[in-house]
Amino acid sequence: MNPYILAASDYGLVFASMFVLFLFLAIGWFIMQGTRAQMHWRDRAEKGDVDIITMLVEDEVIHWHTMRMPKGTDASAWRGLQTTELVEVKPDGFRLSATSEAQYGMVNGQREQISDALHEAMKVTAKVADKALYDIPNIRTRWVQVDIYSAFRDDTGASQRCVLSTTAQREIADDLDWDEMEPEEVVRAFGGRYLLDDHGNPLPINPDGGEPVGVPAVFYKDD
Repeated sequence: MNPYILAASDYGLVFASMFVLFLFLAIGWFIMQGTRAQMHWRDRAEKGDVDIITMLVEDEVIHWHTMRMPKGTDASAWRGLQTTELVEVKPDGFRLSATSEAQYGMVNGQREQISDALHEAMKVTAKVADKALYDIPNIRTRWVQVDIYSAFRDDTGASQRCVLSTTAQREIADDLDWDEMEPEEVVRAFGGRYLLDDHGNPLPINPDGGEPVGVPAVFYKDD
């Protein structure tokens, strides 16, 4: 057997082995660098670095806008999630806004309201709060405020006004059974704020505070 052919084959095996080793080392290096970056961001976020928190939240919110809706998810709550925008960031928490509207459907051959604006706002609040508290990588802030806006029309035209404002505290959120609780129960647990007129319809509120915690329309009493 020709010794030169064997030598060439041996060289080929050596080079192939070196290439595989180099490939694994390169992949390991990239993974290590990525892990170090994640740890660095997490550390700065835990220390209240507003710039890092802003970057991480904005990146995730943009991702929500294009995510495919998971099976079994409420469609209107998901649409509301995809309207989410970052409003404000502080060292220990951040504030988001989203929109929702009353839902209409066919009832006995006629289009009627099947879910009012407040209940839709509660569904969006529960979804946004859940995602914001638990699905944003490298962030565990103490709170997130979720403000839900809905359309209002008057003599001057149409505008969006806040109808529900909820500050979700992590210490409360960690004790909730998110999968079993109704959106209204989640909002109540966090003390969500809203106001109702004498027909049980939501009224505009100031998301910065000032109004009392709302009550369900069925319990509303006109003063």
